[in-house]
Amino acid sequence: MNHTDVIKRPLITEKATYMKEVGNAVAFEVDRRANKNVIQQAVEKLFNVKVVEVRTMIVPGKIKRRGRVEGRRPQWKKAVVTLKEGDTIEFFEGV
Repeated sequence: MNHTDVIKRPLITEKATYMKEVGNAVAFEVDRRANKNVIQQAVEKLFNVKVVEVRTMIVPGKIKRRGRVEGRRPQWKKAVVTLKEGDTIEFFEGV
């Protein structure tokens, strides 16, 4: 698996922004098959930072309805990556 295939997108939410400011942690949506070691290597290689800890979780898909037809959104995997003190990842510089 390629490093760019492992990390799908950064999660820019209020909680992720708070974690970034307080705990120096960044959240990503990652490939479901990726484990913690692969995620750590991909973040270190792509962003040139040192990773201290990786926490992962499977986020269950929501149930959605259209009339009486009920469907489900797909599950996805979230990774919260804690960076070494002094390292940062900036997604939107100058905004």
